[in-house]
Amino acid sequence: MGVTRTAKPPDSDLKISLSECMNALDMFLNNDFQEALTYLQAKSKESMYHVLTYATILEMQAMMTFDPQDIMKAGNTMKEAQAVCQRFRKKSTVADSSYYNKTCVAEEIHAEVCYAECLLLRAALTFLQDENMVSFIKGGIKVRNSYQTYKELDTLQKCARYMKGESHCHFEGGVKLGVGAFNLTLSMLPTRILRLLEFVGFSGNKDYGLMQLQEGAADHSFRALLCTLLLLCYHTFLSFVLGTGKGNIEEAENLLEPYLKRYPKGAIFLFFAGRIEEIKGNIDTAIQRFEECCEAQQNWKQFHHMCYWQLMWCFSYKQQWKMAYFYADLLSKESSWSKATYIYMKAAYLSMFEEEDTKPFGEDEVKLFRQVPSLKVKIAGKSLPTEKFAIRKSRRYQAQNPVHLPVPPLEMMYIWNGYAIIGKQKNLTEDMLLTLSKAEESLKKLEETDFLMDDQCLVKLLKGLCLKYLDRTAEAEEYFTYIQKNEKKIKYDEYLVPNALLELALLCLQQDRREEAIKLLENAK
Repeated sequence: MGVTRTAKPPDSDLKISLSECMNALDMFLNNDFQEALTYLQAKSKESMYHVLTYATILEMQAMMTFDPQDIMKAGNTMKEAQAVCQRFRKKSTVADSSYYNKTCVAEEIHAEVCYAECLLLRAALTFLQDENMVSFIKGGIKVRNSYQTYKELDTLQKCARYMKGESHCHFEGGVKLGVGAFNLTLSMLPTRILRLLEFVGFSGNKDYGLMQLQEGAADHSFRALLCTLLLLCYHTFLSFVLGTGKGNIEEAENLLEPYLKRYPKGAIFLFFAGRIEEIKGNIDTAIQRFEECCEAQQNWKQFHHMCYWQLMWCFSYKQQWKMAYFYADLLSKESSWSKATYIYMKAAYLSMFEEEDTKPFGEDEVKLFRQVPSLKVKIAGKSLPTEKFAIRKSRRYQAQNPVHLPVPPLEMMYIWNGYAIIGKQKNLTEDMLLTLSKAEESLKKLEETDFLMDDQCLVKLLKGLCLKYLDRTAEAEEYFTYIQKNEKKIKYDEYLVPNALLELALLCLQQDRREEAIKLLENAK
C-alpha cells in the first residue's frame, strides 16, 4: 500500500510531525500522560513519529505495570508502528548505493531509524511476554535486524555523499540512541555470552556507547530525552547495582539539572533526583524527593511503585522497620512486578521487629516466608535473580520447626549494594554495625544446626563491610578472611566465599596490594 502524497513537500510533513511529537513529549514530562497519548493517537495511523512515540509510551507503561493486558496492547501498537514505518521506507536496502544519492528523501531515512527502533522495542516486549523458545528466537531475530540497521545507518550518516536535510539532527539522534544503547548493553553482558554474540556479528564497546548517548543527550533532538533517561538509568542503577557502587553521580546530576528546572514537578525527574540523593547518602532528602514524586501526579501509579521500592530501602538504611514494612506491603498489594520479592521483604522486616512491637494486621513472618516460592514469575523464560534468591532463602521456613534467618533485610540490602550507600554516612554505618554485632552475639547462643556456620559467615561479611566503610580496614580484613578459612563448613550460601574474596581484593586495591588483589579475584571466579 503506497503513501498518499499531499501538495506539501515530504520534508514539511516530517518537520510538522516532529514538532507535534516534541509537544506530546512536553505534555508527558509535565505528567499529562493521558493528554499526550490522546494527542499522539489522533495521527497514529498516518505519521511514523506519532505512532512510534505513542507505542513507546505504552511500552514504558507496560514495563512498569507488568500487566499482561498492558503488555499485549503495547505489543500490538508497536506492531502497527512498524507497519506505518514500513510504508515510508525505501524499497532498496540501506546498504544499497542508491541510499547515498540525492533521490533518497528525508522521510525514507527517518523511516529506517524508526523501523529499527520498532524492531528493538518489539523484541523487548517479546522477551517480556512469552517464555517459549520460538518467541525467544523471534525476539533475537528482531534484535539482530535492528542492530544491523543501526550499524548501516551509522555508516550512512558518516558518508561524505550523504545529504543532510532540515531534520537531520532528529535522524542523527535516533542513530546515536540505537548505536549507543546496543554498545552499552552488550558491553555489560558476561564475557562468555559476549563472545558467543560476537561470533554471530554483535559487538559492544562501553566507552563508545556512552559517548554516543552523551552526544545524543546533548543535542536538541527528538531522542535527546531517551538518551538522557538511558544514561540516568546506567549511572544511578545499572553501574551502581551491578558494579561496585561507584556510578558517575556528577554526570547524572548534570544530565538531570536542565530537565528538573524545566519540569520541576515532572514525576520521572523527581524520581531520579531522589535516587541521586539516595546514592549520595542523603537519605532524608531522598525520602523527600520520592514523596514529592508520589504527590506530583496520581494517574500513573507505576511511578508511585518505583518510589515505594526506593522508600522501602531508604527506611531500611535508617533501620525504621515499620516504615520499610509499610512500603513493602503497599508494593505487594499494588505492583505486579515481583510478588515473591515483596512478600519476602514483608516477612524480612517483620523478623526485625522487637518482641514488644505489635505486628501489623497480626501477620506472621513464618507464614509469609512460606508463601514466597509459590509466587515466582518468569521474564524471557528466566526467574528474576532477586526472586530466586528470596525463594532459596525462604525454603528453610518450609520445615515444621524452621531455623530463622538472622538478618534477612540486611542480607538483601547487600545484594542491592546498599552498604555502599550507608557507608557514606558514619552514623548509619555505626548503627548498622551495632545491629549486626547483636545478631552475632545471638548466633553464639544457638545450638549447632546445618545453617549455623552459613549464618555466622553472613553476619561477618556484613560486619566486614561496615568496618571497611568506617576505615577499620584491619578488622574488616579479619572478618572477610574468616569466611575464606571456613569455606568447607559453609553448606548452603555458596555466594559468601567469592563475595568475601571480592571484598578482600577491593581492600587490597585500596592499599596498593595489587598482586594480592589479582590472586584473590582469580580465586573468586
